[in-house]
Amino acid sequence: MKLYTYFRSSAAYRVRIALALKGLSWTPEPVHMLRGGGEQHAPGYSAIHPQRLVPVLEDKGELLIQSIAICEYLEETHPTPPLLPADPFARAYVRSIANAIACEIHPLNNLRVLNYVTSTLGHSDEERTAWISHWIADGFAALEAIIAEAELSGRFSYGDTPGLAEAFLVPQIYNARRFHCDMSAYPTLTRIDGNCSERPEFRIAHPDAQVDANAA
Repeated sequence: MKLYTYFRSSAAYRVRIALALKGLSWTPEPVHMLRGGGEQHAPGYSAIHPQRLVPVLEDKGELLIQSIAICEYLEETHPTPPLLPADPFARAYVRSIANAIACEIHPLNNLRVLNYVTSTLGHSDEERTAWISHWIADGFAALEAIIAEAELSGRFSYGDTPGLAEAFLVPQIYNARRFHCDMSAYPTLTRIDGNCSERPEFRIAHPDAQVDANAA
């Protein structure tokens, strides 16, 4: 398998975690999202991903896009160890956490949106940071309540085994810390993230551990 990835992309980070939790080998194909105006805009990349985004997973000659779809594909093609619990309700619960991040929090803070906020709408860097902090805080407050009130968590969002929820939560917390968001209001999320940081699967997927982490 080959993964088109960017070390700071939270969407690519999710897939790296999923691959690590599955114990799968893969080859990185770095796509620097900033260098030279963004390598995703280079001629030919749109044939790989028409939206000019990462990640893209290439497996057996086929290309897959979108982190949720890729993680579901990995779950279906490599079911052991699972990313999702066996119980149908629990599976839906875990998916709801992943989707809350992928569909509600992250899209408002991804690179394309932030560039539009500053370059096209003319907002300052301070206003850009305030935008990021607002939407992360809004989403994390909801997630903190959902996970804490469900009383289904152990060391992780569901029980004592990390899975799909953590593959999405950890990258979003990484982004929050990059932008100096105050995490003190989210003790459940912070506890889960801390437990993830103790596991080698999360350490090898971390942005700092990627081959392109020191690229200019």
